[in-house]
Amino acid sequence: MPLFCRIKLVKEVLKEKFLSELIPLERIFFLKKAKEAVEQKGYPAGEDLFYYCYFLTLRERIRKIGVSGCEGYVRVFLVEGAKEIEEMVKMYEERLEKRKTISPYLDAQNFIEYFSD
Repeated sequence: MPLFCRIKLVKEVLKEKFLSELIPLERIFFLKKAKEAVEQKGYPAGEDLFYYCYFLTLRERIRKIGVSGCEGYVRVFLVEGAKEIEEMVKMYEERLEKRKTISPYLDAQNFIEYFSD
């Protein structure tokens, strides 16, 4: 399969994940974080940026759920899930930091617009 076709397929899979797994308010949060990552941090557009923003969004979801009123297994699952999500955020942030640039890529704006449609 040519590289162009693989890139297009990955974009389609990521967009489907974005649309099916995030509610509208989470999508707005995701896009806001993507824009900040590109414009303020200089992160390049791509799969790593997607997953960085995706896990930031999941972290926010768990933060909003909170663990204060939860007991037993639910509390354990939320705490452990939050730890795993935090590890993923850090991993993708480190990967993006290695590839960041002073001026945002033109692709970055296209990346954000692609998920905004």
